[in-house]
Amino acid sequence: MAHILKAGKAATVGATMSGIPVLHVEGDCIARAWELSLIELHRNGGIVQTQYDRPGAPPSKDATMLITVSDPLREPMIHRDFPGGPEELQEYVMEVCEGIKDHLVRDASDPEDHRWEYTYHQRLFAYSAPSLRPFDQIEAMCRKLAGAPYTRRAQAITWKVWEDNSCYDPACLQSIWCRITEENGEPVLSMNVRFRSNDAYKAAFMNIFALVEMQRRIAQRVGELLGRPVRVGRYCHLADSYHIYGSYAHEFEERFLRSLEKRTFAQRTLLYADLREMMEAARPAILEKARRMGRV
Repeated sequence: MAHILKAGKAATVGATMSGIPVLHVEGDCIARAWELSLIELHRNGGIVQTQYDRPGAPPSKDATMLITVSDPLREPMIHRDFPGGPEELQEYVMEVCEGIKDHLVRDASDPEDHRWEYTYHQRLFAYSAPSLRPFDQIEAMCRKLAGAPYTRRAQAITWKVWEDNSCYDPACLQSIWCRITEENGEPVLSMNVRFRSNDAYKAAFMNIFALVEMQRRIAQRVGELLGRPVRVGRYCHLADSYHIYGSYAHEFEERFLRSLEKRTFAQRTLLYADLREMMEAARPAILEKARRMGRV
């Protein structure tokens, strides 16, 4: 697979490291960066137990991973081997960026309410704390960037220390941080995202794709406030625990790793431009599906 890594950059393995491996890959587009991250994790990740291991389950691969996408809107944006399809991807983007499933979040004050602990959209756009009104962190971030593009304080968080230290399913996404630089007279918005835990094969591609769409929307909103276009810059995705569960290691090897030698990168990927119209056309059905999920 050496030829595959030439399309991006992987961290050089140096001196022996104690503890969890720290890995880094860089790709020019989402699809390539995600693919390289899985290759690097499979090769150099450590063996770490998880709280979800069943007796006799194969071990999991795990590492702290930094994924850099140098041009997040560059095609091809979609990888064929992420577990899902175009409509599932559109549904997830709408969940994260538009809050179509925020109504499924439980009332934390009701011990009998067993709905979802959170959605990322609800935590980012309507963050709530005891005795305080919901707070739109993303709009606040956009206004802060418009006021001082170089600020280091434009961030949004999801963690609720009074809930998430004891709840069953705490948020995996922890924070979003943005900053604007000037390049050739043009404002460019870079975004950093941090996950405490990230399922590398089953979830990370959809996470990155949806968050890049959020980055695009943040850049658009800041542009509206500034009165000039803001370009989407690089995207950095840091996962404290980036893992491939042993329970699906065989599926990963048979489906993902085998395809690397059998197909070219072009054959392993799809152009978002070719799927955008179909994905947008699925919006009414997705909205109806989300509404049905809220019915008792």
